[in-house]
Amino acid sequence: MQPELDLFTIMPEDKIPEKGKILISEPFLPDTFFNRSIVYLTDHNPQGSVGFILNKRLELKVSTAIEGFERWDEYLSMGGPVAPDTIHYLHSLGDMIPKSIRIEGNIFWGGDIESLRELIKSGKINKSQIRFFLGYSGWSAGQLERELKENSWVIAKVNSSVVLNNHDDDIWKKVLRSFKNKYRMWADFPDSPEMN
Repeated sequence: MQPELDLFTIMPEDKIPEKGKILISEPFLPDTFFNRSIVYLTDHNPQGSVGFILNKRLELKVSTAIEGFERWDEYLSMGGPVAPDTIHYLHSLGDMIPKSIRIEGNIFWGGDIESLRELIKSGKINKSQIRFFLGYSGWSAGQLERELKENSWVIAKVNSSVVLNNHDDDIWKKVLRSFKNKYRMWADFPDSPEMN
């Protein structure tokens, strides 16, 4: 008799959160914001965690949401349920935007908005170098670890192009399908467990 394949128990090595990694929600996570989402962690420490949802694009353009960004016609993404009236940005511009925080590789978070405004106005950056978020995802001390124990998330690394790509709402499935383990099967599960 063959052992039963447990598709929803996440392996311990896939539960180690670090900034610069992504959280991939399990297929049936019953949460409005995080259902079938990918969250990029920009901070993780004993006090808590911060990240941005990568696959929840809003029908709201940066040019209409932020004053002085009239030339930027890209869409905002929903970063998460915390502080939904705040704007955040991830980019690969490094020192071109003073005070930005390096997350890992060529991914940076935030920085001086006036410098960014000037770069956009002068046409010195393109859409593959930056993306904007409304709000963010946050976990208090120990909260993310509890969710990981409940098998809510798989943790993985992805290429920076995935983080900065604002045009692919199907990224949850694509990332899962790129795996060579049991998680790749999650991509083909129906939205509701009752459906088959």
